[in-house]
Amino acid sequence: MKSSRLYVLMALVVAGYTSPIASPIDKDQEKIAMNYLTKLYGLQKQDHNSKLKSSSALSLHLKEMQEFFGLEVTGKLNEETLNVMKKPRCGVPDVAAYSTFEGDYKWKKNDLTYRIQNYTPDMSQAEVDDSIKRALQVWADVTPLRFTRINSGTADIMISFVVKDHADGYPFDGPNGFLAHAFPPFEGIGGDAHFDDDEDFFFQSPQGYNLFLVAAHEFGHSLGLEHSRDPGALMYPSYVYRDINTFALPQDDVNGIQFLYGPNPDVDPNEPKPTPPVTPNTCDPKLVLDAVTMLRGEIMFFKGSFFWRSYPLSTTAEQHLIKSFWPEIPDSIDAAFESPSEDKIFLFKGEKVWALYGYDMVKGYPKSLSSFHLPETVKKINAVLYDERTHKILFFIDDQVYSYDEKSQRMEKGYPKRLDKVFPGMTGKVTAAFQYKGFNYLFSGSKLLEFGSHNKKLFRVLNNNYFLPCLSDV
Repeated sequence: MKSSRLYVLMALVVAGYTSPIASPIDKDQEKIAMNYLTKLYGLQKQDHNSKLKSSSALSLHLKEMQEFFGLEVTGKLNEETLNVMKKPRCGVPDVAAYSTFEGDYKWKKNDLTYRIQNYTPDMSQAEVDDSIKRALQVWADVTPLRFTRINSGTADIMISFVVKDHADGYPFDGPNGFLAHAFPPFEGIGGDAHFDDDEDFFFQSPQGYNLFLVAAHEFGHSLGLEHSRDPGALMYPSYVYRDINTFALPQDDVNGIQFLYGPNPDVDPNEPKPTPPVTPNTCDPKLVLDAVTMLRGEIMFFKGSFFWRSYPLSTTAEQHLIKSFWPEIPDSIDAAFESPSEDKIFLFKGEKVWALYGYDMVKGYPKSLSSFHLPETVKKINAVLYDERTHKILFFIDDQVYSYDEKSQRMEKGYPKRLDKVFPGMTGKVTAAFQYKGFNYLFSGSKLLEFGSHNKKLFRVLNNNYFLPCLSDV
């Protein structure tokens, strides 16, 4: 029997976005904050009736939490910070996660065993077996670690589906809370992974929680990894659905696990291999954005599988996986724009367009590009610009510009026009565009060109991180 000494680690789920409009913080919200920081950031238990704003200790831990999640570090409980706290999440501390244990939290051997002790009724046994096997293989593919299943006795990694209090000192909390927890390599219970059977686990569906993704995250903990601050990493403290058929372990996770165990010695260095996904960095001078759009005062920047949320000239920008908010929207979108009159933003990929009302998907989408009366020969657009003064929507397609009148819902006569005729001085391809405070901003590769919205005069050439701050600590 394994010993009961343990440390909890759990997978997370991203909840839906809540409006950033601030509201008064009430006593219940204060209690949420204090419980969150006490459990996850080392805040000492204190009277829940104490005033949050007067607590220097609380302010210190709030700053620590805000820094970890890439929020504006104020040390004050605001609506944005509270929204993050309310999301169902992992019970492992994000800072000094393994401080309970001594040692370097890695297995001293490369051949490990695992045992599935019981099954969830949500899936067939074959589906559970396959999900667990593939989740372990994710780590074996990039390390010398090898996993062998046993059906009896005590394995290095014991796997079970349990509910509520399951005699390890860390009870689960029912549906939509903590999805699972795992223990770092250690004598006794170390390496074991428990899954909350009050959750709905699935084999392929993007609905509910995909067992392969949850298990792969947990087994990272079982092998000695803590949570990552990289929002694209598997070990980031959030559950995000990803296409499991094309899943590749992100570079941040590869770096972490190979730091502990080294690379896979069985990989032929002469054979081509897929490049692990890398999270884009705003400090990259060669960063080329896919799309930029306003959204109710925010600016949203899209790149590959990710998007950033920022306010104009803000010193911070939140980075998220697109699918953490909208599983239906594809990665690497082509263009985006906000229509203030419709209070929607539109996202384009290939010949399809999706619509969002705030952060909610609009029913009836995706639709075809033909809904904007573009010619059938147009199969893809490079960028879109909405002119708030004229309510015209400019579509950039290679070196051509089409103009769509939102009021009449017709394409303007005389278009398409050459790009340099509409925006004199613009010679490169437009890769993204948006309008802000009377100026049109056209991105061309890693450069940003500022034009007047009335006379289309070129005023300045800027770096593309003029609105997207460089987060050098990410």
